[in-house]
Amino acid sequence: MSFSQLLSILMARKLIAIWVFSITVLVATVVSFLLPKTYTATASLVINSKSEDPVTGMTLPATLMPGYMATQVDIIQSHNVALKVVNKLGVTASDSAKEVFEKATNGEGNINDWYADRFLQNLSVKPSRTSDVIEISYEGTDPVFAAALANAFAESYINTNLQMKTEPAKQAALWFDQQIKGLRQNVEQAQAKLSAFQQENGIAFSGERMDTEAARLSELSSQLVMAQAQTYDSTSRQSQLKKGAASESPDILANSLIQGLKSQLVQAETRLNEVSQRLGVNHPQYQAAQSDVANIRDLIRVEIAKTSSSVGQTARVSQQKEAEIQASLAQQKERVLKLKSQHDEMAVLEREVESAQRIYDSALQRFGQTNMESQSSQTNIAVLNPAIAPLKHSSPKILLNIVLSIFLGTLLGIGFALVAEMFDRRVRSADDLKRLLDMPMLGELSRHAIKKFSLKNSISQFFNQKTGKKRAFS
Repeated sequence: MSFSQLLSILMARKLIAIWVFSITVLVATVVSFLLPKTYTATASLVINSKSEDPVTGMTLPATLMPGYMATQVDIIQSHNVALKVVNKLGVTASDSAKEVFEKATNGEGNINDWYADRFLQNLSVKPSRTSDVIEISYEGTDPVFAAALANAFAESYINTNLQMKTEPAKQAALWFDQQIKGLRQNVEQAQAKLSAFQQENGIAFSGERMDTEAARLSELSSQLVMAQAQTYDSTSRQSQLKKGAASESPDILANSLIQGLKSQLVQAETRLNEVSQRLGVNHPQYQAAQSDVANIRDLIRVEIAKTSSSVGQTARVSQQKEAEIQASLAQQKERVLKLKSQHDEMAVLEREVESAQRIYDSALQRFGQTNMESQSSQTNIAVLNPAIAPLKHSSPKILLNIVLSIFLGTLLGIGFALVAEMFDRRVRSADDLKRLLDMPMLGELSRHAIKKFSLKNSISQFFNQKTGKKRAFS
């Protein structure tokens, strides 16, 4: 269908289109004026999601922001928040509210749940796309009641948000309180084991005693090395004396008395040699000189024997001292090993005490934190603009409804005109003739020519009728 055909149909069926258009606009206007007026009250909330938690000091990651805002919208529109609104306003205590519930449900169900669902039907929650503001709007026939409900939803949402944060903290604090008792017993038991072990083994300060015994062991080792050196020295000197090399012995050479006697012996031998050259062997002087030499040699032998005996005694004393030091060293090693074993066992007990204490301290810290969270009355939500009773109604929007009715009436008028044409199809243009007859068109008369031709035919018919009447009268 071409545009010209559509225009020709609309011009032919314009009465139908005008009637449909007029009725549509009239009905929409009348209905708009007859509909009850409703008012929309809006409360604005600011959710400071980037602020730090006053107890934990944690902030919400930026990646969770879109989901966080959507979650808050769902919480506001939840049945739980609506129930808090019903209880806050005390709606169910009104007799008229009970009558409305009885008529609507025949007394079936819960009145609180019914009013909560009814309030949610007129609730609208819109989060801002560019900020952290959420608008809570409620639509009702009473502007004051609509504002009260919007503010009640905002307050109930804040209380619900705070409750959702504190309730898990209360449960966690209760659980930690129960666990702390057992953890405290574990610490006490571990500490009791450690104290009993220390008392049993006489350990006051494990590290200090271990250092003292280790130093004693090191000292005995040094003494043993020195004793062994002394024993080796005294033994070697003793063996040297036993081999007959007394003159080369350091003890003999270092003995001043023996060296003095040797000097006297040299002098006595010198005198004896001089006397032997002058006197005979029976001379008293010769015999006296010979007696001095013999006496001095006897004294030298006695002193050498004493010195040899002293060297042997020193060797025996050194060997005995070495044996004693070795015994003490063995005992000290055994003591250190035993002390080390005790130290290792006590270290295990100390680690158990430290572990139990660390777990107890951590649980105690978490208990204090969760206990503070459970008692917190702060939230990151604040009322930006409380709802006030609107002065102008939000619906019906009469002007908008009239404009929409004009648009809809136009479409309906065109539609009804086309439907009427479908049921009573007529030739409106040359294109219709071509389509129906499938024959070439020789010409087309304009609307003005058609009217002029029709007028001439009407006049000729009128005069013919007049002439015919006169002839009949004659």
